[in-house]
Amino acid sequence: MCVLGIGAALASAIGGAGAATAAGAGAAAATAGAGLTLGGILQGVGAIAGLTGALYQNRLTKDYARAQTAAIEAQAATEARLTATEDQRRRKSFAQAIGQQRAELAARGVSLDSPTAILLGQTAAQELSFESQSVRATGQATQAELAGRVAAVGTQARADRARTTAGAVGSVLQSTTTIWPGLADARIGGKVLR
Repeated sequence: MCVLGIGAALASAIGGAGAATAAGAGAAAATAGAGLTLGGILQGVGAIAGLTGALYQNRLTKDYARAQTAAIEAQAATEARLTATEDQRRRKSFAQAIGQQRAELAARGVSLDSPTAILLGQTAAQELSFESQSVRATGQATQAELAGRVAAVGTQARADRARTTAGAVGSVLQSTTTIWPGLADARIGGKVLR
């Protein structure tokens, strides 16, 4: 019956009102009376396709966000290892310089427990500590920046998914009166929903 109604509706649209047969006109009238039209069917299919597309896009957005998050977290782990390695190298370099300085002082005959040698050692130790703190602070800043990027990726993905879902649901809701013409006259508690 629906196929006849759709055929009759197409025939009347293409060939005019006189082109529809009596059977086709009857089927078209029955279909129109039931609220089922070709336009309504196509709009329903379009709404379902739009909703399906939105759900698929949401999944892709979520997968992309996971991949981005994993890549940023891997970069953060690499940066942490690089920071630790750089700190160790600088400490080793300073320790070698302090050892070299002590050897030179000893070669000149300066006692390593003299006030000058102690002051030089303390100054070198302070520089070592400052250098190490600087390397670690730079590493912590990089970690904070990468953590911020992870949070931003997650926030952006959630916003994109919400926007896509809202758009798809809005499209479906806008098309409901065409798909279901009686909805415009639906009543809840005696009040017309419009």
